[in-house]
Amino acid sequence: MVGWGMAVLCWWVSCGAATAGQLEYLVLEETEPGVAVGNIASDLKLSAASLSLRNFRFLSSYSEPYFGVDLGSGSLVVREPADRERLCGAKAACILTYELMFDDPLELHKMRVHLLDTNDNSPLFPAGDMHLHIPEFLSPGARFTLPNAQDADEGSNGLISYSLSSSQHFRLDMGSRADGSKYPELVLEKVLDREQRDTHLLVLTAQDGGLPARSGDAQVTITVVDTNDNVPVFEHSVYSTKVPETAPNGTVLFHVQASDPDEGSNGDVWYSLSNSTPAELRHLFHIHPKSGEVQVAASLGPPETLLEAYVEARDKGAFSLASTTKLLVEVTDVNDHAPQMDFMTFSSPVPEDAAPGTVIALLSVKDEDLGSNGEVTCSLSSKGPFRLKVSFDSYYRLLTDGPLDREQASEYQVLITASDGGSPPLSTRRTLTVSVADVNDNTPSFPQSQQELFVAENNSPGVSLGHVFAQDPDLGENGLVFYELLDVISEGMPLSSSLVAVEPTSGVLTARTSFDFEQLRGLHFQVEGRDGGIPPRSATVTVNLFVVDRNDNAPAILFPLPTNGSIPVERVPRSARAGHLVTKVVAEDADSGSNAWLSYHISQASDPSLFRISVNAGELRTARLVFPTDAVKQRVVVVVQDHGEPPLSSSVTLGVLLSNSVPQVFPDFEDIWEPRVQFSARNLYLVIALVCVSFLFLGCLLFFVCIKLSQSPDCCSQNCCHSPENTRLERTMASSPWVTSATIDVTTIERLSQTYLYQTSLGLGSGSNSLLLHGKYNAADLRNLATGVGLNLPISCAQIRNRKDHTNLNAMPRQPNPDWRYSASLRAGMHSSVHLEEAGILRAGPGGPDQQWPTVSSATPEPEAGEVSPPVGAGVNSNSWTFKYGPGNPKQSGPGELPDKFIIPGSPAIISIRQEPANNQIDKSDFITFGKKEETKKKKKKKKGNKTQEKKEKGNSTTDNSDQ
Repeated sequence: MVGWGMAVLCWWVSCGAATAGQLEYLVLEETEPGVAVGNIASDLKLSAASLSLRNFRFLSSYSEPYFGVDLGSGSLVVREPADRERLCGAKAACILTYELMFDDPLELHKMRVHLLDTNDNSPLFPAGDMHLHIPEFLSPGARFTLPNAQDADEGSNGLISYSLSSSQHFRLDMGSRADGSKYPELVLEKVLDREQRDTHLLVLTAQDGGLPARSGDAQVTITVVDTNDNVPVFEHSVYSTKVPETAPNGTVLFHVQASDPDEGSNGDVWYSLSNSTPAELRHLFHIHPKSGEVQVAASLGPPETLLEAYVEARDKGAFSLASTTKLLVEVTDVNDHAPQMDFMTFSSPVPEDAAPGTVIALLSVKDEDLGSNGEVTCSLSSKGPFRLKVSFDSYYRLLTDGPLDREQASEYQVLITASDGGSPPLSTRRTLTVSVADVNDNTPSFPQSQQELFVAENNSPGVSLGHVFAQDPDLGENGLVFYELLDVISEGMPLSSSLVAVEPTSGVLTARTSFDFEQLRGLHFQVEGRDGGIPPRSATVTVNLFVVDRNDNAPAILFPLPTNGSIPVERVPRSARAGHLVTKVVAEDADSGSNAWLSYHISQASDPSLFRISVNAGELRTARLVFPTDAVKQRVVVVVQDHGEPPLSSSVTLGVLLSNSVPQVFPDFEDIWEPRVQFSARNLYLVIALVCVSFLFLGCLLFFVCIKLSQSPDCCSQNCCHSPENTRLERTMASSPWVTSATIDVTTIERLSQTYLYQTSLGLGSGSNSLLLHGKYNAADLRNLATGVGLNLPISCAQIRNRKDHTNLNAMPRQPNPDWRYSASLRAGMHSSVHLEEAGILRAGPGGPDQQWPTVSSATPEPEAGEVSPPVGAGVNSNSWTFKYGPGNPKQSGPGELPDKFIIPGSPAIISIRQEPANNQIDKSDFITFGKKEETKKKKKKKKGNKTQEKKEKGNSTTDNSDQ
């Protein structure tokens, strides 16, 4: 088509060249974009380049750019497809006009584009489908006008022709009008019958003359209008049914149906009982006027009765038409009686040995219904060896049909069902319980023909070995089993009844004696189980009793054996190498299994490193070379142990003579060594526990000592020791390496005449770590004097300082007061102590200088008010007092010497010092507290004490003079 259009276009181009200033082009509608319609430049006799040079413009008044000019080639090109029917409608010619403008010089040309029609539209019926109503009484030849179809195309493309689908009642014809236009007509060819076909569907087709042709369809629906020309017709001329005698009122008997093919009221059918129905039956039925449903209105009478009635059907047309049908109702018998069953005889229980065919019961059955409803049949629906047999008429017998076995089923539930022949059938069921009586027809049976039992040796007589059990399924005495031991006579074996016994009712086997595995490994016997039936039945079981070994025999050493109570001796040459066979210990165990599995070990030996023994073979060999230093006589104890539970063992002591030659007389090996007691695990645990307890005790002791040493020394000067009646005591004691332990007796006398005696031990000082003791003491403080120096003096009244921290104090000692005197109260309170009158002189070792030591202060009338400032500081550790002399007069005692006594200034206390031997134990009786209760004793001993004191004073004076 594009090629044809281009040919036409070329012709028009040539024509357009003849017409100056106007171009004509032809193009088919719906041409695709990009197709060249013509060449404007060539048609205007211009070059393509001049279009751009002369500012060519393509002017259009249409909204859509259907065409455009390609400036490069000068061709007129389709831009958008153009629809001729949309642009021009029903116009015969469709022309699009455009202006072409050039500059330099200005030129204006017109261009007309003719859109040629194509067959792109199909014929269309504006009204769509058509619906015609035609009465069925019209004669053939009647005409009905049909609408025209429309086609938007022009020319032959819009020329329409019509056609009609095939029909035996209608044909298509073309009618013409005065103006010459034609239209389609529908012509009736055959009479219509609505009852046969009330609707006719035809298809009217309109086709145009295009190439290819297009067509359009419209459906013509013809509805045939009805007339009352048909009589109602029943489906059946006779309706028959059977109804049970017990049918209740309202039971539907029939559903009559009459059809009238007419329409509307002409076909509306109503039902009623016809006048042909007998009057006595009209009350028995009821018919519904619209649905035609016939129901029972009353009792229909006895069975086997046939009833006849008539029903009329009439339409509602202007001239109504009617028809009738016949009803036949047969009243039938109803199976409303169940069979009856009566037992004439019944025998139970039945012996289980009853022969097949034995009569158990006789029964009769009957039914009051008629016909098949009264025909009764009996059946047996239970499992079991039984059957029913018809005797005569309606009698049946229940018989056994096979053997009975009470052990399998002791009773049977026999279900007998009597059913009639009705539909549905009615039945009656009766259950008979048939018991089976027991007969002794079963022999006791053991689970196994042989039974194995095990008993450990050394059992107690009467212990249970096990039990045998036989089962008898019979009932009562027939199933009660009694047991009896049967002796099996075998050569060399004792009677079983002497070894075991069986309990008759329970079958428990017990031992009559204690078994010994080494003497009797096992025995077998039979036990008979007998029931209590008549005649009795019995069975036997063989019991194999095995004695299980216990580890009750210690290993017996066969070699070597002591001779005449002496130890067996073996000789080993001193040149023997390691592995030399000394002897082989041979032993046996009467037990069996692991109880007889022996192992050999060396428990004791004079030299354990010299010998070894094989665990399993018992071969005693040398473990190393024999050294010249080894003793000639060696003694080895070999233990043979089994693996029983618990294990048993035996031992043998061997003497080994290390000699290269055989002596004429073997030495005695009895006194080589005493057996060492083995260190058992229990002893090890005890030792570990003892060590742990000891370490715990020492740790606690060390802990408390550290606590004592770490106490703060400041409380004595701040809290405890300041009292109006306290006197200051400051004494310096220099430690001496020659001072040994000594004892200090402290005697205090208070105003209330209470006397206290303390004793403590003095020792060496700590050298450079000597401590300075500062303290204030009253009478109460002196009670704990010993504790205060590290043993018993309360820590609150002791102030211990490191000597290194008090160098200034030692560097500047206070001078002693030369005006010390005894006070009257001090002299009156002195008791069992010795002191100097004016001063105490402590002598140092040979060649040492002397120092005058003040003893008593008399500066104040009362001793409590006195205050002493010793010339030097005092060094004290926690366990002893150490005395040092001041630097001004450094006289020291000789080695091993200590002052006998000294007096604490300002306190009514005199301290006497006596040295004790190193191993001397201080008697606790020296620690005595004297109170008021002992005042009477003091008065009695006063005279004797004064004499003793005078003697001591004289002796001390003599000693002091000699020291001076």
